[in-house]
Amino acid sequence: MNKLQKNWFEWIVFALALILVSSTLGYLIYAGASMGHEPPSLEVRLGTPEQRQFNFIVPVTVINHGDETAEGVRIEVVMESGGEVRAQGEFDVPLLPRHATREGWVTFEQDPRTAQLKARVRGYQRP
Repeated sequence: MNKLQKNWFEWIVFALALILVSSTLGYLIYAGASMGHEPPSLEVRLGTPEQRQFNFIVPVTVINHGDETAEGVRIEVVMESGGEVRAQGEFDVPLLPRHATREGWVTFEQDPRTAQLKARVRGYQRP
């Protein structure tokens, strides 16, 4: 009867696999235990408007500081001048996980650099 013995390469692969699986399991347990229950807390940041060939674009960054995911996030950007709304744009972020950041762009036909831009979250839902 022949006894099958593992060579050194098999032992190294086994040890690496064991470390990888143990690390992943440990991380998942830690992440699950330390996850809070704060609802989505969304922040909207506007970037510098840029001129394109046919319009102007405004980069928008949306950050979820909460512990829960937000779904169907609707962002509105309004261009005001003299207290009057000159134009508005909006876009949707389908899914914004906890502690995640997403970027989008809003386009305007008029130059937004000559007006005041305001951004807000119009709404979202929990998945």
